[in-house]
Amino acid sequence: MKNDTAAAFSLLSAAAVRERAGRMLALALDDKLTNFRVDLSLLDATAERVIATTRQAYPSLDIPFHSRWRHFVVDGLDRFDTIAKAARWPDSDSRARAAFDLAIISVFLDAGAGTQWSYADTITGKRIGRSEGLALASLDMFARGMFSAQHNDPFRVDASVLAALSAQQLRDGFQVTESNPLVGVEGRAALLRALGMLIVENSGVFARNDSPRPGGLFDHLAGIAENRSIPTPEILSELLHELGTIWPSRISLGDIPLGDCWRHPAMTTSDATSGIVPLHKLSQWLAYSLIEPLQHAGLAVTDIDGLTGLAEYRNGGLFVDAGVLVLRDPGQAERQHDVASELVVEWRALTVALLDRLADAIRKKLNMDADTLPLAKVLEGGTWATGRILARERRADGSPPIKVISDGTVF
Repeated sequence: MKNDTAAAFSLLSAAAVRERAGRMLALALDDKLTNFRVDLSLLDATAERVIATTRQAYPSLDIPFHSRWRHFVVDGLDRFDTIAKAARWPDSDSRARAAFDLAIISVFLDAGAGTQWSYADTITGKRIGRSEGLALASLDMFARGMFSAQHNDPFRVDASVLAALSAQQLRDGFQVTESNPLVGVEGRAALLRALGMLIVENSGVFARNDSPRPGGLFDHLAGIAENRSIPTPEILSELLHELGTIWPSRISLGDIPLGDCWRHPAMTTSDATSGIVPLHKLSQWLAYSLIEPLQHAGLAVTDIDGLTGLAEYRNGGLFVDAGVLVLRDPGQAERQHDVASELVVEWRALTVALLDRLADAIRKKLNMDADTLPLAKVLEGGTWATGRILARERRADGSPPIKVISDGTVF
């Protein structure tokens, strides 16, 4: 059991994601995968397409990090900044706790919305779908104090409120109706309830300087930072270790729940992790989204490229729609696939490995390096947006090229 526990912990890192994704790509290049072929001859053209998208959005190539904070900016107005100016937090640590509160619940609510849902923005009147709509809805719920237990302080998230959250509260917050359905509402509510209960039970991490709240994680990270500096992979590691038990029961090893890890028969090893592919998409998305609050509070965040690309359907769709990833059976594109299926696990792992290759190609074309153009900026510039553009060019509803059945906690 002790060996199994150690093996489980070895999968809870960005390095493990990158290593096994690289092995999946090597298998594909040896033509040993069941579902996909890889055509690297089209990677150069894909890089050019991503560069064109990036230059249109960021002509000077002054690109921010890929994170949840980008989705809080609508028509040039930073909605969180507006809240921050009204909040008058007493110090930078208080602001950081609130920013962590918002980032954590917003990311955990950010699984795929489906093609039929949208959010009516209260300021612009626009209907906004997908990740941006989910972001605005979560921000509005936060700003209204829906997650706060303190009437005089709406801009916070209290664990006690999360622990009692109902699916109906989320339906109301997301404006869900029969004609405006949102995928996975029950799963999202269950995830936040599990988060609330875990935080209540773990006051040593989440209640160092306040009552139990997600934002207490800021104090924990600041406490383990050496000389006010913390590497991004360590942020992810803390997220995976401290929050891992909230995820729906999937694969466990040595009594350790592995979260966003999946089985694939080709991923053979000599230890207890054989057949398991780690991806940690939402946790890495959250780690990226905690960088800026930490920096705003005066901490240095290093080794940002230690995280991987995100194994989600926009980045993955980019490679399928660009022809870099080719389904062996084209008919699979018309079928629904469970997130645990061999096909989806292959797709997601290949996406991670190809994002590293694509980032290198883009840097060479722009005469930049990993310091001046880290992966987080390639994603933002970027791959995610180009994946969406290609989806809209190829399918009227802008849906991804592979249909995934999700429970609201993965994509």
